[in-house]
Amino acid sequence: MEQADDFLEESRALFALLADRPDSDFDKVTLFKDWSVNDVLRHLHFWNWMAELQLADEARLEAELEAVGAKGMRVCEQELVQGASGAALLATWWKQAQKTAQIFATADPKARLKWAGPSMSARSSITARLMETWAHGQEVYDVLGAEREDADRIRNIAVLGVNTYGWTYLVRKEDPPGPMPVVKLTAPSGEIWTFGDGDGTNLIEGSATEFCQVVTQTRNVKDTALKIAGPVATDWMSKAQCFAGGRSDPPAPGTRFRHPAG
Repeated sequence: MEQADDFLEESRALFALLADRPDSDFDKVTLFKDWSVNDVLRHLHFWNWMAELQLADEARLEAELEAVGAKGMRVCEQELVQGASGAALLATWWKQAQKTAQIFATADPKARLKWAGPSMSARSSITARLMETWAHGQEVYDVLGAEREDADRIRNIAVLGVNTYGWTYLVRKEDPPGPMPVVKLTAPSGEIWTFGDGDGTNLIEGSATEFCQVVTQTRNVKDTALKIAGPVATDWMSKAQCFAGGRSDPPAPGTRFRHPAG
């Protein structure tokens, strides 16, 4: 699956960002729920491993999901890495990321896989791992003051954002205020990606990176240069949520940003 390669390349980019950093950088506290860089890597590592179990050991997956419910996610994430941090944790996470990418690369994209919520296709599962790596990677880039250079593989995240238009409202027990707006995005390569077939009364237009930041809730839409037209588009972008779980509200304006370099 192309998405497995894209997940691997996004993981590689995060690895390259952190590979030569001192262990003290991994203790830095990000703007996401006061998680440190170590916390981010533990989280990504645990759920990458759980994704591998979807294909490799379904019984173990079910047991680990029960353990998460009993002990809590953060406890399970800590236990898996046995307290590793810094460069040692980075190496552990990177090894698992490669393993997860490899097993999904040869999987049937349409295979139904068990998960914490409803079952999902293998393609959806590895796309979710890409999205999580990219989204949680954002707080790492931000706290280190690093400028991110995206690639067109973020189209996977843009598609996920578009496809979860209805989910944004379902998770809030609300009805969508109308059909999905037209979304017209400029890819990192300069290519134009267009989604939806409305008349343009409701329109979201601008950077694909900024659209992905909004739907993954790594930026408030007011902190982007996206052009929003129409009440439906305005409402959606004020609460967009492309990830599973319970209702999650976007960060307040001005609370997620890139720190000064150094």
